[in-house]
Amino acid sequence: MQTQISRRQFIRLSALGSGGLLLAACGVSTQPPTPTAVPPTAVPPIKAPAAAAQEEKVLISDVLDYQLTSDEWPGDFGSVTFKLHEGQYNGEPIYFIRTDAGDSDFAAVNGLVFVPLLNAGRDVAAPLYMFSDGRAPVFSRTPAEETYTSLFQIKNVTVSDNSADLATAAAIEQAAADGKAALEDGSFVNYPVVKWPGGELAEDTERETYLGTGQLLEPVDTDKMTVTFKLHQCFPGSRYIVTDTSIAAMAPMMSLPASPPNAALMDSGATDEIWVFANGLAGSGVMGFQPAIFDSQAGQSAWSPFWNHFTVKWTDESQVKVLRNSTEIRDLISSGGLELFNGVPDSHPTGFVVNCPVPVLAPNTFTG
Repeated sequence: MQTQISRRQFIRLSALGSGGLLLAACGVSTQPPTPTAVPPTAVPPIKAPAAAAQEEKVLISDVLDYQLTSDEWPGDFGSVTFKLHEGQYNGEPIYFIRTDAGDSDFAAVNGLVFVPLLNAGRDVAAPLYMFSDGRAPVFSRTPAEETYTSLFQIKNVTVSDNSADLATAAAIEQAAADGKAALEDGSFVNYPVVKWPGGELAEDTERETYLGTGQLLEPVDTDKMTVTFKLHQCFPGSRYIVTDTSIAAMAPMMSLPASPPNAALMDSGATDEIWVFANGLAGSGVMGFQPAIFDSQAGQSAWSPFWNHFTVKWTDESQVKVLRNSTEIRDLISSGGLELFNGVPDSHPTGFVVNCPVPVLAPNTFTG
């Protein structure tokens, strides 16, 4: 069965081109040093499919509330509300959420998802300066810059001279060079910025479709220090949010910040594959078809929130059925039942990365 979309949705998505129509989110890999970029027509390596979640489970301690579905809006997605954190950028406030960490102890202490693959992104990560004396962390990048990445490496700052200027990343580095502060490398973390000087993540004012006019369900609330995202379903057994994408040309039309450096995570081994459907059964996926599929669940060692995006298309829609894991995807690609595109058809053979943290595990409800 093919999906039916509203005229308003068709007009909006058509404006993006077929590439924009297919943009979405998800993925995973195995060892940090091993590259995961896939040749243009190659089938990704076979892995054992992840088991689906059998019960609901919150993975991130900063999650304040969530719902898998809602009657408050027409779109087929839920919501998740995060505790907001404040930092500084060039002396101005910046707001972010915390989702994942590459160090197991740091993840456990802070209630984050432990993601070993983040350590493979050291050449991409931007420094994030953290203090033990209670002052706000200092960011070195924001989504207003072409160099923005949502992957950071914590630099723990120990101040030895209180007269030192520590308001900016450059000032902190200078203080360290002058012996007024010491820097110690800390964990790699996924800390997406949601509000920055001059901008913030977009709100979906229509709440009808996957992309809509943004991924937030209401503006960032700096009084209550909360932010509420759309919560999307993905196989096997995960609910995820979308925060940024490496494909800068499409980011504005997706109503997302661009994070161009994250494209390099595909070659570094910090990502793994997701498969998004370009046709088939109507559902809550980005194109209006069944939910996407990735290899592992959040919390497993092979999982990463930085998803290497692939698109699949049924070659014979009379054979369409619900697919639930990566083994089914790979088998159908090998047999010719599915056509594979790196990224989306318009970007093939060039892929891209979408940052999609998973705050909640829950059984899949899509049945076709």
